[in-house]
Amino acid sequence: MEDKKTAETGTPWQLKMFNRSLKKKMKVATLARHFPCLENRTCLLVTCGDNNGAINWKIREMGGRWTWADFEAQGIPGMEELLGEPVIRIDRGLSRLPFPDGAFDLVVSIDVHEHLDDPLPVTRELARVARAGGTVIITTPNGNEKKLAVRIKKAVGMDARAYGHRRIGFDIPDLRRLAETTGLTFRRGDSYARFFTEMIELAINFLYVKVLARKSSAKVEEGTIAPVSKDQLNAVKKSYRLYSLAYPFFWLVSRLDVLVFFTRGYAVVAVCAK
Repeated sequence: MEDKKTAETGTPWQLKMFNRSLKKKMKVATLARHFPCLENRTCLLVTCGDNNGAINWKIREMGGRWTWADFEAQGIPGMEELLGEPVIRIDRGLSRLPFPDGAFDLVVSIDVHEHLDDPLPVTRELARVARAGGTVIITTPNGNEKKLAVRIKKAVGMDARAYGHRRIGFDIPDLRRLAETTGLTFRRGDSYARFFTEMIELAINFLYVKVLARKSSAKVEEGTIAPVSKDQLNAVKKSYRLYSLAYPFFWLVSRLDVLVFFTRGYAVVAVCAK
């Protein structure tokens, strides 16, 4: 018991948060199912905020030689602290990613497209920096506005703007059309986080955005739905401690997703080939 407690104490705060995140763990598990063999492969991960580096850490453990990039400056210090590696800041008005043509065997974009006014240029760039025969994987929230949890989000004031998004997201057919416009070949789609998980995440995000962030002593930028720095986490540590205690219950509720296995999840994945 003492060894376990000591190990937990020595765990970086980013990984502690990841270990209590339903959706991020589902995201990593879903991506892992679609990754090609990563041995001796060059890989790029592009994110856009809501990232403290834990996802990068978990993906790096799968192998490959990774380069990291993010569109938001706020979380980069925490990412670099955890990873011990540089994270490239990308300007949202980019005309070109700072990488040569065909630089990567695998290019992964996690929840970037919904933040952009026009997602086509960045999709073209993801395709450009992937080598011929390489893989491009894109994840976004599901943009189907008819889905029940999406309607509930709007009703409680957690619309796209509350998440820092320009749009709700994209459905798999949308991502397929977007990818094929850039010359990529769509291979398959996948999804994760069905109704029960999404409702738990909504409740947690609502509490942080509408209550805790407004009272926080640490600066929280608009569109931030969870702590992305140690200062932000410490500012809500009492509430986070309560959440950690309740996490096993939330995990059990999320297992009810199996009851709606026939529906598409609230986060989608498009796997494409160059």
